[in-house]
Amino acid sequence: MAGSTIKTVHDIFQSMESGPAAASSSATAQAWLQHHSRSLGLFIDGKFVRPADRQSCSLTDSKGVNVCSTACAVEEDVSQCASSAVNSYKAWSSLSCYQRAKVLLRLVSVLGQHGQCVSELCELCDAACSPSALVRLLQYYSGWAQLRDTLITDWTPLGVVAVVVSDDCSLYSLMLKVLPALAMGNSVIVVPGRSSAPPALLLAQLFTGAGLPAGALNVLTGSDLSLGAKVAQNSSISYVTYSGNKQDGVTLCTATAGMGVPVSISPYIGASCPFIIFESADIDSAVDGVMEAVFKRKREVHWVLCVQESVLDSVVARLRLRMAGMKCVSLHSDGARLLVDVAVQDAQHQGAMLVQSCAAPPSGAQYPPTVLCRAAPSSPFVVSPPPGPLLPLMTFRSNTEAVTLGNHSPHGQAASIWTEDLTLALETAKSLSVGSVWVNSHSVSDPCLPVSGHKDSGTCTDGGQEGLYQFLRPSSSSPPLPRSSPISMDYSKFGTAASPAIIPEDCDAASAPKSYLQFVAGKACKSVSGCSVAVQSPGGGSVLAYCPDGGRKDVRNAVEAAAKVQPGWMKKTPSARAQSLHSLAKGLEAKRRDIAASINTQTGLSMDEADQEVELSINRLSDWAAYCDKVQGGTPPLPQSGSALSLPEALGVVGVVLPDRNPLLSMVTLLGAAIANGNAVVMVPSQKYPLPALAFIQVLQSSDLPAGLVNVITGSRDQLTAALANHSVIRAIWYWGSAEGCQYLQHTCSSPLKTLRLTCQKEAGGTDWTQCRPSLLEEMWRNAVQWKSVWIPTA
Repeated sequence: MAGSTIKTVHDIFQSMESGPAAASSSATAQAWLQHHSRSLGLFIDGKFVRPADRQSCSLTDSKGVNVCSTACAVEEDVSQCASSAVNSYKAWSSLSCYQRAKVLLRLVSVLGQHGQCVSELCELCDAACSPSALVRLLQYYSGWAQLRDTLITDWTPLGVVAVVVSDDCSLYSLMLKVLPALAMGNSVIVVPGRSSAPPALLLAQLFTGAGLPAGALNVLTGSDLSLGAKVAQNSSISYVTYSGNKQDGVTLCTATAGMGVPVSISPYIGASCPFIIFESADIDSAVDGVMEAVFKRKREVHWVLCVQESVLDSVVARLRLRMAGMKCVSLHSDGARLLVDVAVQDAQHQGAMLVQSCAAPPSGAQYPPTVLCRAAPSSPFVVSPPPGPLLPLMTFRSNTEAVTLGNHSPHGQAASIWTEDLTLALETAKSLSVGSVWVNSHSVSDPCLPVSGHKDSGTCTDGGQEGLYQFLRPSSSSPPLPRSSPISMDYSKFGTAASPAIIPEDCDAASAPKSYLQFVAGKACKSVSGCSVAVQSPGGGSVLAYCPDGGRKDVRNAVEAAAKVQPGWMKKTPSARAQSLHSLAKGLEAKRRDIAASINTQTGLSMDEADQEVELSINRLSDWAAYCDKVQGGTPPLPQSGSALSLPEALGVVGVVLPDRNPLLSMVTLLGAAIANGNAVVMVPSQKYPLPALAFIQVLQSSDLPAGLVNVITGSRDQLTAALANHSVIRAIWYWGSAEGCQYLQHTCSSPLKTLRLTCQKEAGGTDWTQCRPSLLEEMWRNAVQWKSVWIPTA
């Protein structure tokens, strides 16, 4: 038409102008923010709430431009939110599995419609997460919502779950906890970080509009992590799970100690992870992987490059070539630049060679990509790298040395292995103490595989079927910790009170009751202190016997022996471990009369009742022997090409403080769960009823278990608990005891991290050890393992 301004395809190709973007994602995200006047409230009971007197927290983008502000919740908002979540939990959990799955599947189409808006908002807030990744999460967990009662029997949802994340946590990591909690029938209160708050609010609004019951997903925003502790303090909260950096995770653990709510953390942000290149690797592909993982994407972990000496020159030459011309990287602040300068200077003083893309500017919050060649493993910038584009490079000669370097870090988040030798890759992957191993790849994720940080990188498992159990509990069990307010206590003095009725062990009066020995490093022995404590009769009158009064040095010796023998025990075949447990059961059968007599004398039960407990203990050991080779991970299907393995692994050395109820049966149940999965144990018998455990030492002595695998130390429960909590080698503590002991462990075992299973022991009630429910044994089994995922891509 005459006067038309419409351009033809030929005109556009000639000028190479961009086409119109009338419906751009940016416009959609900006429109949503403008609709809320760039001032976002709290999302409670299915709607936005913005009380007039609340403070606000501003969020800016990477260029310093204001994106929006979020309201800061107070205790009144927390109470309102918890009340809404409790009411919604009753409605949401009462739905059938099919109905819950249908709602989650409906969210997939809603996210497809609004995916561009979500993506743009994530980009504005520096909380990058692709809509396709969220869709994959929804599809996967909608399937588990459908199958919960079919494949996960005799388990029930917890109730109201609080999901807390730090400011630097991604939206994907947040939703990796929110969606499985919803799929299992819980209601969720989200306490997001600053960057993930706007996308979390948008998703909550979209999910509620798509049919999620009002109050099933609530979002409370605040200025710092103290809001997470306020939420945990509410008596309606059944479980708190955290994801983000280690410092905020420790703060949350200490702040919630004594509140009676279980807390698990996944501190993956800032972890040091090995990037191992063997001489059998495709060097060009490996260097490409280094450049992408370290210098060309937002890093959530710090990589440490480990290169076999025979290919060091080739790797460094390719790094120089690939880094040439790269621009300086912006740092968060001038303080970060100072930390980077100090790290580089320390590296140079230790003889490291620098490989840089360009010269570092004299000042300012920028620094060029830098490789610190031939760094020492013990250097501070290797163990705890500063924020910035720094890549420490270490060398190794043998495969064993590569594993040693990879396990040197206190973190155990992930590792990347580069080699064309599949046997070498699998052997190395199995030997590394990390939760995820990528072969000839890096930073790959999918919800079908568990993500479980080892060592100082986490106390829970996210993803896969294994990650669902943190949001469930056995149907017949009650919450192990009663809700309460923290007890005012001096943590430095816990366990320092003297034990009652201590006498010298060399007392040789003819009428003195029998003196028992404890069991350390495969030998029956006295305590290091040389003292014993009197064991009273059930009525509290006469002295039945004397048992050793163990202390910190006894725990030290036991842990040393356990740590020495545990790696070899873990490498034994499952059938070999099963045979040892069957042998232990036979030994208990042979000593059943003596041990039944000790139960009768100690607890006051009749001989028939005592004999029944021994019979149940024999059966329980046989159950664990059968478990050894029955549950061994699998190969879940992946949405992309390649293969993957999901492997349960031993925790290491486990400290067990035993309950008073069923002193023998509870001991063999927990002992069997630990050693069946390859762990070593240091056990503290019931302080009230120690004699059955001490009588069981005869069975341990005649068994074929390696010396040091099982250790039994008697004495003051609080004193021995403090010794276990403060030992860095102990990886997990299973505790039955006082409220003070539970609070002490929650406060103390956050740095270094220990996996805790805490039960506040009451005079009556608690775990019924006589019931052999499948869910009880499965819960014990899952408490005794940590998971590892191995990714093997194909072309």
